[in-house]
Formats: sequence, structure tokens, C-alpha cells
Amino acid sequence: MIERYSTGKINPIWDLQNKFEYYLKVELAVCEAQAELGNFPADKIEQIKKLAKVSAQKIEEIEKETHHDVIAFITNLKQSVGQDLEKYIHIGLTSSDIIDTAFSMQIQDCGKIILKDIEENISLLKKLALEHKNTICIGRSHGMHAEIMTFGLKLLNWLDILSRQKQSLETALENARVGQISGAIGTYSNISVDVEPIVCQKLGLKPAKISTQIISRDIYAEFIQTLSRLASVLEQFATEIRHLQRTEVMEAAEGFSEKQKGSSAMPHKKNPILSENLCGLARIIRANSLVALENIPLWHERDISHSSAERIIFPDSTILIDFMLTRFHNLLTNLVINKENMLDNTQKFGGVVFSQKVHLLLIEKGVPNAYEIVQKAAINAITTNGNFKANIKNLEILSNEELEKCFNQQDYLKNIDKIFARFE
Repeated sequence: MIERYSTGKINPIWDLQNKFEYYLKVELAVCEAQAELGNFPADKIEQIKKLAKVSAQKIEEIEKETHHDVIAFITNLKQSVGQDLEKYIHIGLTSSDIIDTAFSMQIQDCGKIILKDIEENISLLKKLALEHKNTICIGRSHGMHAEIMTFGLKLLNWLDILSRQKQSLETALENARVGQISGAIGTYSNISVDVEPIVCQKLGLKPAKISTQIISRDIYAEFIQTLSRLASVLEQFATEIRHLQRTEVMEAAEGFSEKQKGSSAMPHKKNPILSENLCGLARIIRANSLVALENIPLWHERDISHSSAERIIFPDSTILIDFMLTRFHNLLTNLVINKENMLDNTQKFGGVVFSQKVHLLLIEKGVPNAYEIVQKAAINAITTNGNFKANIKNLEILSNEELEKCFNQQDYLKNIDKIFARFE
């Protein structure tokens, strides 16, 4: 199912053969650590490293008999090194020493790809924000016209949000960069406590401060929740694009290729299908984050109710977020910006969005009931498809010079440079 969402970058990490290759890295690191501590003969471990290999196909065949995937993996690994060397394999370990340590490595490798995706989007947003720093558009609150801003500011806000998600992901990855080699129930009863830090250092991980046969699932839940927030902000951006592409707005739109079709029935249609797709996929990752939370309360020191769920939600969520970030980057690259419509929309109903400027000037001039006067003029313009500026002029309260000052678009841009300077 997840194959259709993939860009191909993360899939191999979760491939079944590759999963067992991660397991193998952990087993070999344990052997090396034991040799460095003088517990295993170094020459034997070198032989193991040369001979050791695993096959997902053979492991699957063995598992049909054992009904235990790690035992099947160990059996296949021992077969590859031979009877003389198999006694050094998986000594003093429990299954989750291998599973969870390898799992953390898989998450770290996924994280590197996702972080690169985010960085590429951040770079593109910076470029577009600067390009449209002074592109005038309307700001909206409650979906309604509010006041004038620039499209660059809108993109700068996205940049700020995405940068924050990058920081959150880096934190979650660092927290999840833990391994365990602590044996059954995590008491090191059959393996030296000195093995764990050596193994983790070799694998680019930190030893868990404590593990109860498994690594606590709140650590992994944080990672999935971070992906969920990342997916949600991508949905936020996509939702904005969907609105801006509406026929009655037409301020921005997804790129539309020469032979592309929007509807099987209506030839005129150009639909924001990429943005809608992003919104739908975000729901899946958010749903997966709930599963990750439900994986936290396991029975006593461990059970395996989390295992079946994690085999779905981690590949799906990481592959989907990689796809979403790639799709969003392509969407931004081909985004069509209609500056003329943006400008025209600020002048709806004779510039009702300048109402606050008029209101404040009337207050400054000591005009009583200033708010009610301006509101009446604005609502009249909206309900009659009239002209707010003309309505204010007809009141003969403001001079032509004062009126033009209130309706000066550039006045809304006077602090844009200062806001952008915060991102230098």
C-alpha cells in the first residue's frame, strides 16, 4: 500500500531484507564489543564478520516453524557463520536488544532524509518570500478581508513555522537516538554493562539510561507526533493554496501542465489536486500518531502489542512525510502567482479594507461616533456593491489629501523590512 506514496528514498530502510541487515549490524557490534572487552576471541569475531549474512527469504521459511522472527533471524545468521562460530552469536541478549536498537537506527536514517526534505523547502520558501516581499495582497481573518499585507509575509510565516518543525524533528531524533544491550528485563543479568556503550557508540546511538527489555515507547511516540505536526503544517499551507485558487479569489494556483485535465465532465476545471492530496495524507499521519500514543502503556516491563502497530505506522508515516515534503516542494516550484488579482482584491467595494485607517483618522480629528460612521459606509459599500472610498468622501469630513493618505497601500508596507530582518 505504501509503495504508491513513495519517492523511493525511504522505502529501502523499511525493506524486510534491509531490516534484517540492521539486525545484523547490531549483532556484529555486540560481538566486536565483547572482543574489545576480552570476552570473545578477536580472531573468531573477524571470521564472523567475514562470513555473517542473512536472507529475508530464508528467515521467512524458518519463521514458519519457529513462529518467532528474531529466533528465525538468529538461526539463519548462525547457519551462515557455521557451528564453530555460532556460539558467539546472541549471547546474553534478548530479542528487543536487537529489535529496538535496530529500530532506532532505522528512525535515524529516515530522519536524515526527512530533514534534508525540510531544508530544501525552507530554502525555497526563503527565495520565494524575498521575491514577493513587496507583492501586495489582502490579509484575511475568519476567511474575510482584513487589511493589506504582502504575499512575501505570508510565505515568511510559512518559513518560520517550517523552521520550527525542523527544530522539533531534530530534538525528537536526538531523543530517539538510543539503543539497548541490557538483556532480559534490562538488568544486564547475562551480559556485561560495559558492552552496551561500546555497541551504541559503534552504531551512532546513545545507551538508554534504562530499558525494561524494551526502549520506552514515549520516545518513539514523540518522533511520530513530530511527524504529525509537520504533516499538519503542510496541510495548513496546502489549505491556504486551495483557498487562493478558488475561482472567486484566483490569487495563486498550482501549476497546470499543457496536457493536464481537471475534470472528466467540465473542460474548464483546474483543480488544486496536489494541495488536496496533502490535506488527505496529513490525516493518515495524525491518525498514526494516536496509535503511537496508545503504544506507550504496555503491560509491566513489556509486551508486544506495540510491535504489530509499529510495523505499519513507522514505515507509512516516514514514507508519507517524505512524499508530502517532496510534493510540497514541487507545488511551490510551480506555483502560479497572480499579482494583478492580488492587487485587485485589495480594492473590493472601493477599498473597504482601509476602514481602520479612516476610523483612526476620524478619532484623531475628534469626530463623534467615528466607528459607527465608518462601519455604516463600509457595510453600505459591501451590500450594494458600492464604493467605500466614495461613501467616505461624500461625508465631507476628510479633505482629499487626508482621504488619499488613508487609502495609501504603501503605508501598510512600511515595516516589512523590519520583519524580514528578523530572518537574516
